[in-house]
Parts: sequence; structure tokens; C-alpha cells
Amino acid sequence: MVLELDIILQTVIRGLLIGFSYSLIAVGLSLIFGVVDIVNFAHGEFLMIGMYVAFWCYQVLRVDPIYALPICAAAIALLGVGTHKLLVRRILRAPPSIQMFSTFGLMVFLRSMAQFLWTGDFRFIKDSVVKGRLEIFGIFVGLPQLVAAFVAVVTCGLIYWFIEKTDLGRALQAVSEDREAASLMGINCERMYVLAWAIAGASVGLAGASLSTYQYIFPEVGGVYLTICFVVVALSGFGRVAGVLLSGVIVGSVEVLGGLFISPALKYAIVFLLFIGIIVIRPRGLLGKG
Repeated sequence: MVLELDIILQTVIRGLLIGFSYSLIAVGLSLIFGVVDIVNFAHGEFLMIGMYVAFWCYQVLRVDPIYALPICAAAIALLGVGTHKLLVRRILRAPPSIQMFSTFGLMVFLRSMAQFLWTGDFRFIKDSVVKGRLEIFGIFVGLPQLVAAFVAVVTCGLIYWFIEKTDLGRALQAVSEDREAASLMGINCERMYVLAWAIAGASVGLAGASLSTYQYIFPEVGGVYLTICFVVVALSGFGRVAGVLLSGVIVGSVEVLGGLFISPALKYAIVFLLFIGIIVIRPRGLLGKG
């Protein structure tokens, strides 16, 4: 099969834009694992609720999802803080199996609650301020996807700057490396946990709002993204926030190029095959430390 160059370029650009959105979703998942040392299986449901917040802001308040970005970020940040206060704080010293089942149970609860409140219907925002597509040298780029990628790059850049360049960010890194030593140095680990959950919630809230401009919204949508984000986090190295943006681009590119050159029906299978390969060959990820 011979493909024209413009088709390949179109596919590569699409993979980059998708990958940036994956990065924004995955950065919170990686941050929680790195700082709190727990896997949040409900992270996809946080995204789903963020998308619903954007949808209802549009339906009820007539506020476009792009203008509702701060609202969605604040709402899911509060959800993240509440999750830590009411659930995670009580299981931090529990066996790993208890931690896993607790966040998995939260995932089931949030998904079931969404089905009860909003039914399983697919919803879509038709008239967002970002719609249509741009043509650049014969290559068409969807404006909603481009805006979502822009939000992702800016947010990931700000999170990276915050973690690397500020005192609070260095305190987060200290807790991630050794919480007992950080506590002895006067760092309040509990506050760092709350901060990590707030940042993770805000980032996935922004992702939910930006994705709602072109994706269907339904109770199971978070599960689709969560599994892919596990691949992104595994590729960058669990807890390694710095490499998430690059890893998201790699995963997005593998997904769309696999669909183009092999089969659209196998694009996710190729991504998960990449995940298995990473776990087997380099469990610490491409950018993770040994």
C-alpha cells in the first residue's frame, strides 16, 4: 500500500495533537503516583466528570467549555482534594492491595453515579467557539484539537516549571523521593499530598473541558483514556512528570500511525503491545531512573 505524503503528514500531526492531550491527562496520574505513592484508578472518572462539568456549564449557564476551563479545573481539583481527605489519607499505610481496591471502588462509584444522574446517553457540544478546521500548506488541522493541544502544552509546561523551579515544587520532589526524610526536614507531607491531588485534579479538569469541545461525553469515556494514560506513564517512568509530554506524543503517534499502516481496528492493540514491551524490557520507563 502506497500512501501519499500529505496523508502521512496529516496523520503525524493528528498523532501529535492527540498525544499532547494524553500527556495532560497522564501528568496528574504520574504526579499522584510519584508523591503519594498510590495508583488512582478513578483518574479516568475525574476526566469524565470534568467533561460533564464543561457540558453542563454550556447547557445551563451558556458558558463555552473554553471559557469554563477555570471552573472545570477548580471543580476537579476540589474532587481530588476531597478524595484524599475522605479516602486516600485513611489507606496510606494499608497494604497495596487495599489501596488498589479502594481507588478501583471509587472508580466504580463515580461511573455508576454518572450513569444514575445523567444516564448512559452520549452527549455532544455542537456549537463551541472552537470549531471547524484550519488549512496549513494543504494539511487540515481541527481547531478544537489544536486548542486542546495548546492547553495541554501550556499546562504541562507550567506544572514542570512549578515542580522544578519553586520551593513548593522542590518540597513535592522531596516527599516523592523520601517522605520520612522530608518530614524530618520540616516539610508537611500531608499538605504536599493535598497539593499533589489538587494539581492532578486541576490538570485533568482542564483536559476534560478541552476534550469536551470535540469528543462525545458519556459515563464510560474515562476508562478509554485511563488505559492509554497508563501506557504514557509507564513509558515516561512512574512518577516522572518531566517525561510525560514526550511520552504522550510517542503514544499518540504510535496509535495513529499503527492505525494508518496496519489497521484502524488494531490501533489500541498496538499501543497496549507497546505497554507490555515497556513493562517487560524496561519496567522503570524510558526516562525513569534505575
